[in-house]
Amino acid sequence: MVDFTKQPADKGFFAPIRFEADVYDCEVIGKVPTDMNGAFVRLGGDWLYPSNFKDDVPFNSDGYISMFRFKNGTVDFKGRWVKTERYQKDLAANRQLYGYYRNPFTDDPSVRDPEHPNRRTVSNTTPLAFAGKLYTLKEDGLPYQINPKTLDTIGTHNFDGKWHSQTFTAHTKLDPVSGELIAFGYEATGLASDDVFVYTLDKAGQVVHEARFKVPYVSMIHDVALTQKHVIFPVFGYVTSMERLKAGKEHWVWDSSKPMYIGILPRGSDGKDIRWFKGPERCMVHTCNARTEGNRVILEAPIADSNQFPFFASIDGSPWNPQKARHYIRRLTFDLSSKDDSYKEEIIIPNQSITDLIRIDQRYLSLPYQYAYAGYNDPNRPFDEARAGNLKGRVQNCYGRFDLRSGKIDAYFAGDSHSLQEPYFVPRAKKGAEGDGYLVGVASNFAEMRSELIIADAQHLEAGDIARVILPFRASSQVHGIWVDEDQLPFA
Repeated sequence: MVDFTKQPADKGFFAPIRFEADVYDCEVIGKVPTDMNGAFVRLGGDWLYPSNFKDDVPFNSDGYISMFRFKNGTVDFKGRWVKTERYQKDLAANRQLYGYYRNPFTDDPSVRDPEHPNRRTVSNTTPLAFAGKLYTLKEDGLPYQINPKTLDTIGTHNFDGKWHSQTFTAHTKLDPVSGELIAFGYEATGLASDDVFVYTLDKAGQVVHEARFKVPYVSMIHDVALTQKHVIFPVFGYVTSMERLKAGKEHWVWDSSKPMYIGILPRGSDGKDIRWFKGPERCMVHTCNARTEGNRVILEAPIADSNQFPFFASIDGSPWNPQKARHYIRRLTFDLSSKDDSYKEEIIIPNQSITDLIRIDQRYLSLPYQYAYAGYNDPNRPFDEARAGNLKGRVQNCYGRFDLRSGKIDAYFAGDSHSLQEPYFVPRAKKGAEGDGYLVGVASNFAEMRSELIIADAQHLEAGDIARVILPFRASSQVHGIWVDEDQLPFA
């Protein structure tokens, strides 16, 4: 029998890299635009020590933050571990002390602490730049503050003690009109609790408002959507319970009998007036954008019919269905003037499934908009599957600009040996037309066993690269990335 405590968490291209890196003046194919001054900051996971469980999930790997720093047409790269409390204890013990994803009952007795599960976070999901500070986020714990110049870990941050939830979302929402940040924590009062705390932070990063409510059932609320008047909370089939956790099982299991609930919370309220709408089984891990139009709230998101993650089992033992895991961009419309708790659902672009890692021009968050950007697989484009290893059948070889008004798709093709990670839109100027800017994202080059940062003109994706920034190695896998302008953080 293979001893998985002594084996890498993965093999091939996505095996752990287990090193920190600095690459100065990276090799570039093409020419980096000189008006891109700032950084593309990425966050993901890399196993310091492999999991003690063969069937553990990749979300449980240690946080690793990296940065492509743009300055006057040149790019430097830096990568560092997020040195969480968990990372430091594992390193001191020279082994993996922590158990299943988000289940402290499976931890080594030396670190087991079910009363404070947030202390075992790996902080590996989304970077956040706000109020002059850089953070790493994961929804099972508090943020870790990071030095934006060195990427050294400063420590956890609780906003001067005004953040009362044990957890902090991986997906905050920045209002481009007011400059306020909306953030929340679910399972806010402890493992498997049904409490959600919602916070508004002002431009200075201070908590100025708190709301609290309970969910119809405990579920993964990974992302929300924001309008100028409302915050939208999806609750869907990933479920958990204290009994499940004490039995030593993974945190989440899929329950196809659960309807999807959508909670719509008026901004500025105390939480008591949240309204719940109810629909059929669906899976909505990420959102695209939303807006309030009179008495209607309109939400667009990549939505699957059922469980999107093959590593989370179904509660009834049924096998994972890849067809039902496909995401399509759907529009949900809620009538706040109606007493009916149902909503209207339509698939906007029915001819193309996409990854659920979707982005927009962030200057238009909560406002009327036209374009969304996401990776997808185009079966009509060539790809050498022999090089893909464990990604066979799950390759994203294209970035698409999806016109949500006309249904038109403009596509960028990465190449026949490349798979793309999540894209991010970088505006050419702080003020300007929607979509005028660049699309950036990391490509995995299986043929050369290296990572490449793609830079393309977001308005002319079919033209291909403007530039590719070449790394001489495989970079750690990314969950999410953000672009940070030069004046947002003290990089120097």
